[in-house]
Amino acid sequence: MRSVFPAAACALALTVTLAACGDNTVKASPADQASNPLCAKAAQHWPNTVSGQKSRKVTTKSPTVHAWGDPAIIVRCGVESPGPTASGCVSVDGIDWVGSKLSDGGSYITYGRSPAIEVLVPTKYNELPPLGAFTKAVQQIPQGTHRCS
Repeated sequence: MRSVFPAAACALALTVTLAACGDNTVKASPADQASNPLCAKAAQHWPNTVSGQKSRKVTTKSPTVHAWGDPAIIVRCGVESPGPTASGCVSVDGIDWVGSKLSDGGSYITYGRSPAIEVLVPTKYNELPPLGAFTKAVQQIPQGTHRCS
């Protein structure tokens, strides 16, 4: 299968900054499809902690964006689902994710679900990405036909 993910990851990564504002609020913006009702449903299941890190404030009032820790692990619901790919795909707790390296960590996007959920993981936590923390939230969005192979 042809991978269209790396270019999409670069574009998506540019919309979110892993750095915090001066008041310790994480700069992050809602994804394009954040208004999808499934994102509101998923957001009700964001975990209290991720990798032992506490929740942090974000610059948007949208519940579809959340952050934990310093540097911040950021999650956004409503990103575009990656196209068919055979590379960088992993399953955690029955949830398929497509991962890619970023200069300061990694980006993981649910595969086969629309809307998709993106988790940005700084290098500090990327050795064992905390994707299992998001299982309950991701399960609120039905799995489509695409699966990791």
